Formats: sequence, C-alpha cells, structure tokens
Amino acid sequence: MEIAAYFEPLDYPEEKFSKDKSCIGSAVKFYMANHEFPVLNGIDIALVGVSENRGAVNNSGCSEAAAPVREKFYALKKWNHSYRIADLGNLKSGLELNDTYAALATVISDLIKNDIMPIIIGGSHDLTYGQYMAYVNLQQTVNIAAVDCNFDLGRTEDKINSNSYLGKIILHEPNYLFNFSNLGYQSYFTGYESVELMKRLFFDVYRLGEVQANIEETEPVVRNADIFSFDVSSVRQSDAPANGNATPNGFYGEEVCRVARYAGMSDKLSTAGFYELNPVLDSNNQTSHLVAQMLWYLIDGFYSRKKDYPWKNKKEFLTYKIAVENSGHEIIFYKSNHSERWWMEVPFADSKIRYHRHHIVPCSYGDYVKASSQEIPERWWRAFQKLSA
Repeated sequence: MEIAAYFEPLDYPEEKFSKDKSCIGSAVKFYMANHEFPVLNGIDIALVGVSENRGAVNNSGCSEAAAPVREKFYALKKWNHSYRIADLGNLKSGLELNDTYAALATVISDLIKNDIMPIIIGGSHDLTYGQYMAYVNLQQTVNIAAVDCNFDLGRTEDKINSNSYLGKIILHEPNYLFNFSNLGYQSYFTGYESVELMKRLFFDVYRLGEVQANIEETEPVVRNADIFSFDVSSVRQSDAPANGNATPNGFYGEEVCRVARYAGMSDKLSTAGFYELNPVLDSNNQTSHLVAQMLWYLIDGFYSRKKDYPWKNKKEFLTYKIAVENSGHEIIFYKSNHSERWWMEVPFADSKIRYHRHHIVPCSYGDYVKASSQEIPERWWRAFQKLSA
C-alpha cells in the first residue's frame, strides 16, 4: 500500500504504550518518529488520527482529539482476542479542506481494498464526507449510520462543514448512498421539516427517547451500516463535556458504548469515525476516556463477529415466509442458527441491480412478530420503496 506519504508519525517515546503487556498498547504496531511506516500485512484494524477542524462549527479545537484518546485507549486492558492493530499516525492536513477529504478518502479506500478496517479519530464531523468519498472511489453503494443529535443537512448554498456534510453527500453525483440512519436525533434541534424530509427519502431516523427506551433495536440499524459515524455532541454534557455544542440531554456513556459494540459486530461495517471531541473543553479527560472506551467496545465487537450474513450462505439459517394479507407482499425472514440474529429479504427491480448488497435487511425479532400480526415492518417498507422505484 502506498499510503505512508499521507501520514505524520506519532511524536511519542518509543516505549510509551508498549511497556504494560496487559494493555492494548502492547499489541499495536505504531508509526513512530524515526521509524519505518508499519508493515500492514495481517493487520485487521488501522487507527488514523485526523487533525482537521476547518469544517467545525462552534467547536474549534477538536483537531487535537487524537492524542488524548490514544492516551486513554492504549492504557485499557486487552481482552481474549488476537489483536492485529496498527496506528498509522496522523493524516497530514491538506492545503484546502477538500484536500483533506480527498486524502482521507484515498487512505480509507486503500485500506478497505486490503481488508483492513480504518477507525478515524477526528476532527470535526464533516470528515464523514471523506469516509463516504472512499466508497465513491470504490464505486460501492453504502449505508451510513450516524449517532448525532442533528441530521447535519445544512442548506444547498452552504459550504461543507460539520452542520451540512450530509446534505452534500445526498446531493453528490454520482451518488453512492443507499441508506442513511440517524440514532438519537433531538426534535428541538432538527425541526419538523427536516424529519419529514428524511422520511420522504426513506431514511431511518430514530428520536433519542425512542432509542433509549429500547436500545436493543439499534443493533439491526448499525448492523446494516458500512460507515459508522459518531458525534460527541450526541452524548449529554454531564457524560461528555468536551464539545462546544454539548447540551444537557443526550445519550449516557454506557449507551453509546453498547451501540459501538453493536457496530463492531456488523459483518458489513468497514469503517468507523469518532468526531467533535474538543480536549480544550474536557474535564479530567472524561470525554477522551469515554471515546477510548467506545473504541474498546467497537474493537471487541469486531473480534466477536459471527460472519453469518445470509446473502453469502442461506443454508445455516431458518427461513420463515409470511404473506401479509391485503398487501400483495410476502416477506421472507432469515434467522441465523449461529447468532440467532434476524434479516428480511426485500425484492428489487432489475434496474436496481447495483443495490443487490442491500436487499437483505437486518431486522429484529420484533419485525418478525409485526409481520406475523399482518403488519408490514417499517424497515422492510422503506427498503422496498427504494428498491422497487
């Protein structure tokens, strides 16, 4: 891989993270000053720091997040996994903001092509645009799952920033976005019109209270994602003070750690990003520690993957077919014998063959129960509308 030129090495003492063999830092290959770029053969996960906040809105200083997150993450204890992780250092910022997006996209796409999952430690939330552009480079349609209190749609005339990146992704041509899911939006930040727009686009949006009332239902949402994007402002200020847009309400720390593990367990997920942590505003490194713990859970989920996505092999699944009366639709469910997770099959038009990766939709047992009660699950219906148009 020819990506070494995009990175600056870490400016730490050589043994800083490797002395305690019980900690994760001892299992990581680092790109340190005065050392060669790490050989990535056999690596599963690559950490990428991005010191970029020119797109930040009211959160200048979030460019410095990678260092304190690393400090906390590498001091956490290893679990019963064979960790194959490399820390590639910090991505060099481009002359213009778009140059940073392009560099990030190049690095991510190259890592994905080599079966390595990049984890981005930003930086502002608009770096999700760089994550998305990696899949444009790969010409691969994708699903994005974002944990955020807002949708970041912006206005058409706005320059790209942390409040408008999603609008730019939606309008990008050619478009490779199949589905967008938001977890934890807060109605007083989004507004009625934005919520209705997301519904008209057949995107999956879940209000904070709805998610907190049934956190298990986030699992099939993030299981359907190729890109996981986390905004620290989605967490309440008492749990994550290090954000210029922090507010009294939001997720609790243990809730976002749970969502991160669900994301890591997804066989589909190929990149994750953590954004908007501003160390200048942190209290005793509390927010850095929370993001470090989310990283720990994401990676724990990654090494606990079941590899049972049904489009590869349906023999290991129980199949249930339910005809929903008066709808003309038969819904096919698959239940994994290995993990007991559920999926639904959605028919698609010949003209939508480019979306074949997305016609088997992760779901929950609750969706099966709903179909058994002669009600079409919303997840199935939204995917059907996009695949049959």
